[in-house]
Amino acid sequence: MKQLKFFVLISVSLLMFGACKQKTEVPVEQDTDNIYQFTVLDGVGNPISLSDYQGQVLLVVNTATQCGFTPQYTELQQLYDKYGVKGLTILDFPCNQFGEQAPGSYDDIHAFCTGTYNITFPQMAKIDVNGDSADALYVWLKSKASFGGFDTTDRIGAYLDQMFRQQDSLYDQNPDIKWNFTKFLIDREGNVVRRFEPTAKSNDIETMLQKLL
Repeated sequence: MKQLKFFVLISVSLLMFGACKQKTEVPVEQDTDNIYQFTVLDGVGNPISLSDYQGQVLLVVNTATQCGFTPQYTELQQLYDKYGVKGLTILDFPCNQFGEQAPGSYDDIHAFCTGTYNITFPQMAKIDVNGDSADALYVWLKSKASFGGFDTTDRIGAYLDQMFRQQDSLYDQNPDIKWNFTKFLIDREGNVVRRFEPTAKSNDIETMLQKLL
């Protein structure tokens, strides 16, 4: 009888120890504050989860087809040709908020970009990047990287800086997207590494890109 009681006592103790041990095991939470939390639409309206791009380096760009910076499509395609095999993806988001320089439908824009600049990287549906209608992705991007300033040694950069400063002397202190071809560089873990304004030199972007690939 004593042996039976002893056996029961040991069994209960082991069960309680196991239960206590199980309760102290706290699951490790995955970081969800990254670009993979967002879903965007492709050109024909299909939802695309950005988690599909996990493990890749991303360059997210708001674009326009009738802008002084539109020839940057050539530089973007060159980067994609050179580094796409190493894990670079460029995500193109046409936006008509800056001087209405991205008019027309997605089909019009895509035909122009593929026909004129031979782009092969993903081009998404048109979106807004500022204001109440701003896409959630861009609200997040702006919260992670503020405006970096125009290169005023660049002719267009100097013009844009003067234009914005006349409207608001403190314009450079808010994180809004200022113009077409602002770029966000995202590392392989989905974090914003750097924001490049439209006047940033392609070589500077490439140098930072190389560090992530």
